[in-house]
Amino acid sequence: MARMLERDDFTKRYQSGQPISIHEFFYPLMQGYDSVALETDVELGGTDQKFNLLMGRTLQKEYGKPAQIAIMMPLIEGLDGVNKMSKSLGNYIGIDEEPNQIYGKSMSIPDELMLKYFELATDISNDELEKLRAGLNDGTLHPRDAKMRLARTFVRMYHGEEAAEAAEQHFVTVFQQRALPDDIPEVSLPAEELSEGRIRIVRLLTALGLQSSGSEARRSVQQGAVRINENKITDPNAEIEPKDGDVVQVGKRLFARIRL
Repeated sequence: MARMLERDDFTKRYQSGQPISIHEFFYPLMQGYDSVALETDVELGGTDQKFNLLMGRTLQKEYGKPAQIAIMMPLIEGLDGVNKMSKSLGNYIGIDEEPNQIYGKSMSIPDELMLKYFELATDISNDELEKLRAGLNDGTLHPRDAKMRLARTFVRMYHGEEAAEAAEQHFVTVFQQRALPDDIPEVSLPAEELSEGRIRIVRLLTALGLQSSGSEARRSVQQGAVRINENKITDPNAEIEPKDGDVVQVGKRLFARIRL
């Protein structure tokens, strides 16, 4: 308990008389006991896990085992530039996402975080990193060009050089030239999805695989991110009469051409 109360947030609450529930101690205790059960030599975690990593060392000593080495890595902020990257917050880049998705998301990283992403999440050398830093500082490197290199690097790391070049060309075509991409995937819309030739927009997005759930589709519509043949759809209850060849777009990166 003494070790538990050394944690900064617990200390402040204890000293100010704010309640601390018993169950709040369970998480670090159980995570610490993992290290005992696994006889862990080294545990890797983010800096936000420091207390839990040290709890493992404390419990290992109590059980007469060698205390593990705790290695901590800096946290990386997500695409919002504020909160740590998290799938639940939707501010993440998934390494198994499509190349165009990875590239497009990377281009939305705040400028001030670019170097941190290069350092913590890419395979470039320290010398290359310093050249990037110097170029951005003296103005010889435009932040947009640095960010395009970051996006290309991410795609190359997980999908290869060819995919990285294609994703960059797609980005230039769609976002800088504001044209529809040439390689829009064609998706069949089963006849049973239609009722008298019509379908609700939320259902259309999930049926085409552009959104993973109805709630996600509804949010996208309400946020003005959905277009059909360049026409924005803002009513999540709208019924659409899809035609063969219609192009459905969600945000700046997701496209599908309907085939009936």
